[in-house]
Amino acid sequence: MMRKGRPGSESGNAGIEHAGSRHDDGGPFDRGDSPVDASAPASALPTAPALDPPLDPAFDPPFDPFESFDAHDRAAGRGPAIPSGPRFGSRRAGGASGPAASTEGETTYTRSRRQPDDGATASTSAASQRQRPTRSLKGRALGYLSRREHSRAELSRKLQPFVDEGDSLDTLLDSLEQEGWLSDSRFTESLVHRRAARLGANRIVGELKRQGVGSTLIEETAAQLRETELARARAVWQRKYGQLAETPAERAKQARFLVSRGFSQTVVSKVLKGSDED
Repeated sequence: MMRKGRPGSESGNAGIEHAGSRHDDGGPFDRGDSPVDASAPASALPTAPALDPPLDPAFDPPFDPFESFDAHDRAAGRGPAIPSGPRFGSRRAGGASGPAASTEGETTYTRSRRQPDDGATASTSAASQRQRPTRSLKGRALGYLSRREHSRAELSRKLQPFVDEGDSLDTLLDSLEQEGWLSDSRFTESLVHRRAARLGANRIVGELKRQGVGSTLIEETAAQLRETELARARAVWQRKYGQLAETPAERAKQARFLVSRGFSQTVVSKVLKGSDED
């Protein structure tokens, strides 16, 4: 808090002293000063004289509270100029840090996140697709056969949408069979190996018929499956239930499960009775 006193200098400036400060004589005011009477009217209180001469707007421009001190000094012609170079030039303003805004010679930077260019991405993917070579019909066939075994009918069905004018699908399949890439017998062995542990002969034979395998090969496979049908059905039942049914409802439930897996009624009855007769 500041207190005003009498003019204490020849220049006419008001003598101002901090509250609570003391001089050598132990008084709270300057020598020759007297305390201000609080009861005196406001017109009787001493006032500070006006500054003489007044401020010149040309040399002392008005102060902007949002402007930095350096920008204010440069605007008045009293500060150093902004050094030039790549650090302060337009390349940094337009670089990765974001757009720049200049105010009174001062450059400020804002951070922005770069957004992907959808048009450039789409054009790049389209160009890569144009550069990708088109697979031939034989290349597609070898791709399917490299994953797993196929029957001739199954492979023909998969390749049919890609047959162009001038291609002969039957000729291609014949050449694949002659070269050993395509074999119905090998496909049947692979299917039995993958399905026999979980399915009965009826389900496996039905799948072979859907894949266009020849009837002679299907009959041979069915005969082989029926030799082990009871053992395979008992293994499936053991993993699922493990004990004989005690009620007719439970027995019917177990029978429906084994029949749905492709086992015959005769084999299912033997399994549910616990008979070892083959």
